[in-house]
Amino acid sequence: MPVTTANPLLDFSGLPRFDAIQPEHVGPAIDTLLAQAEAAVKAAETVQPVTWATFVDPLDDATERLWRAWGQVGHLQAVVNTPALREAYNSNLPKVTRFGSALGQNLALFEQYRALAAAPEAAQYDPARRKVLDNALRDFRLGGAELDEAGKARYSAIREELSALSATFSQNVLDATDAWSLHVEDRAELAGVPEDVVAAARVAAEKDGLAGWKLTLQMPCYLPVQTYAEHRPLREALYRANALRASEFGDATLDNSAHIDRILALRAELAALLGFSSYAEYSIATKMADDAPQVLGFLRDLAARAKPYAQRDRAELEAFARDELGLPALEAWDLSFAAEKLKQARYSYSEQEVKQYFTEPKVLAGLFDVIHGLYGLRVEPDQAPVWHPDVRFFRVVDAQGALVGQFYLDLYAREGKRGGAWMDDCRNRRDTAQGVQTPLVYLVCNFGKGADGKASTFSHDEVTTLFHEMGHGLHQLLTRIGELGVAGINGVEWDAVELPSQFMENFCWEWDRVQQMTAHVDSGEPLPRALFDRMLAARNFQSGMFTVRQLEFALFDMQLHSSFDPAQDSVLQLLERVRDEVAVNRPPEWNRFPHQFSHIFAGGYAAGYYSYKWAEVLSADAYAAFEEAPGKVAETGKRFRDEVLSRGGSRSAAENFAAFRGRAPSVDALLRHNGMNG
Repeated sequence: MPVTTANPLLDFSGLPRFDAIQPEHVGPAIDTLLAQAEAAVKAAETVQPVTWATFVDPLDDATERLWRAWGQVGHLQAVVNTPALREAYNSNLPKVTRFGSALGQNLALFEQYRALAAAPEAAQYDPARRKVLDNALRDFRLGGAELDEAGKARYSAIREELSALSATFSQNVLDATDAWSLHVEDRAELAGVPEDVVAAARVAAEKDGLAGWKLTLQMPCYLPVQTYAEHRPLREALYRANALRASEFGDATLDNSAHIDRILALRAELAALLGFSSYAEYSIATKMADDAPQVLGFLRDLAARAKPYAQRDRAELEAFARDELGLPALEAWDLSFAAEKLKQARYSYSEQEVKQYFTEPKVLAGLFDVIHGLYGLRVEPDQAPVWHPDVRFFRVVDAQGALVGQFYLDLYAREGKRGGAWMDDCRNRRDTAQGVQTPLVYLVCNFGKGADGKASTFSHDEVTTLFHEMGHGLHQLLTRIGELGVAGINGVEWDAVELPSQFMENFCWEWDRVQQMTAHVDSGEPLPRALFDRMLAARNFQSGMFTVRQLEFALFDMQLHSSFDPAQDSVLQLLERVRDEVAVNRPPEWNRFPHQFSHIFAGGYAAGYYSYKWAEVLSADAYAAFEEAPGKVAETGKRFRDEVLSRGGSRSAAENFAAFRGRAPSVDALLRHNGMNG
C-alpha cells in the first residue's frame, strides 16, 4: 500500500522510522489504524466458530499495529517534546482512549472470549494461552463490560478525561522544569560544584548569549548543586524552585493543584462504578497483593523496623552539621550537602571522586559483560533510525548468533525530554505465521553528558540506575512467550515488575564487576580496591532515612487511593499525617511534592508505589540465591532466566519466584542488604 511508505507510522515492515516521523503524520496514521482496529473488532464480535486462529489472532493483529504506532508517538512526546508534537499527541489521545475503553467493555467480545474459554480446544491450550484467556475475562469485568449502557458511557468518559489529565500533569512538570533557570555571574557562588557541571553550565549560558553560568533544574545540574555547592543560598534557590514546580506558586497555566483533585475524584468514581470500595481495591485486583490493608500492614511493618535506624541517621547528621559545618538548623537544602560531607569524613569517600572512574564506555562494556555472564548472551552495536543524535542502538544475540531482541539507549538529559529513567516496550515478542517477532525496547535515562571532549562519567548511583533499567529491558527482551498478552512484562502483576530491575542493581556492588567497568577519565586506571572498600563500607550510609522516605511516598499513595476523603481533608494534610507517622526529614510546608509526583498522577503507579518495596523483598531474596552459590553464576542465572524472566506473565509472579527459589520470599535478605538486621 503506498500509504505505508508515505506515512512512517504506518510502516511495520521493520524498525520504526524515528528519523522520518513528523507531527503531521500522527492524525492520519492513528485514524487509519483505528479504522482497521474497529473493523477487526466488528468482525470478531460475530465470527464463528470462535477459535484462537479466527478470533484472537485477527484481533491481536489489528490492535497491535495501533498500540505500536501510538506507543511511538507517546515515546517521542516524552523524549523530544515540541509544541507541534504535543498538540498532535493531545488531539489524538481522546480517540485512542475511547477505543481502548470501548474495547474493554465490549459485551459481544466478552461473550466470545467466554465461548472460547468453554470450547473443547481451550482444554489443549498451553499455560500462556490459558493465562491470556483468564486475564481477558478478568479485564472485561474491570473494564466495565458488565455495566449498563449509561454506566459504560460514564466509564468511557472518565477514562478519556483521566488520560487527558495525566498527560497535562506530566507536561506541566516538564514545562515548569524547563522554564526555570538561574544565571550566575560570580564564579565564587559555584564553589564546590563539580567541574564538569560548571563546564556544562558555561556552555548553556553561552548558548543563550550570556557570560557566566546557567543553572537549571535538570537532574545532572540540580543534584550536584544540592550535594556539593558550598554556597548555601544557591542550594536554597534551586531547592525552592524545584519544590514549587507545577504548583500555585508559579505560572498558573502549569499549576497541577486542580488536576490532582480531579484525578482523585475521577478514580474514586470509576472504582465505585465497578463495585469497588476504593480505587486502591480496583488497582490491587491485578496485583500480587490481596488488598489495601495487607499493603498498608506491609509498609507499616517495614517502617517500624526502619524508623529507629532513620532516627539515628538524622541525629548523626544534625550533630555533624552543627559541630563541623556550622549549621545549627539542618534545612531541606542542606541534607544532601551535609550527608556528602559526613560520608567523606566517615569513609574518606566522595561520590565525585568515584564518578571519575565510571566512564561511559567502560560502564556499558561492564553491563554487557554481566548480561553475558548471567545468561550467555552478547550485546552488540546495531543500526536503526533514531530520534536524536545521542541515541544508540544495540542487538542481543545468543551463543549461536541468533537475534534475541534489540534496544535503544538514550542516556542524556536535554530540554524537551521528560525527567527520570524508564524502560518502555516498542514492539513485543510474538509468534506469527512468518516466524518469531523479536522484542524491541527503549531504555531512557537523564545523565549528564561529557564536556570539553571528555567521556561522560556517571556517579555510582547513575550506574545503578542504568543497571535497573536494563533489568526491566531484559524482562522484556528475554521472554520466550509468543502470546502478546503475556509476553515480556505484559500480564505481570504490577507489584512484581520491579523484581528484575532491582535484582540487576546488586551487580553494581560486586568488586570483580566494578573493577572491570571502571577506567579513570584522565588516567585510565581502574577503581582502586581501597576506594571500592570505602564505597562498600558506605553502602548502607543513611539507608534508614532513604527507606522511610520511600515508605512515606508509598503510604501517601496507598492512603490517597484507599481512605482519602476530600470533604474532610486536603491532599497536603494527608501527606503531613503520613510524615508524622514515618518521616524523619520534614520538608518546608511550602514544598509541593504531590504536584510533581508523576509516578502516581501521570504514570502507572497509582495505588502501586508500594511495588518498589514489595519487589525489593523479592529482588533481594532472588540475589541471595547467587550469594549462596558464588561459583555457579551461570547455572543460577539460567534458572533465573528460565523461571522468572522468560515466563513473562504466563504464570503468576508468586509461582515464578517459588519455582526459582524453591519457597516463598523472605524479607530477611532485604533487611540484611540494607544493614537493618541487627
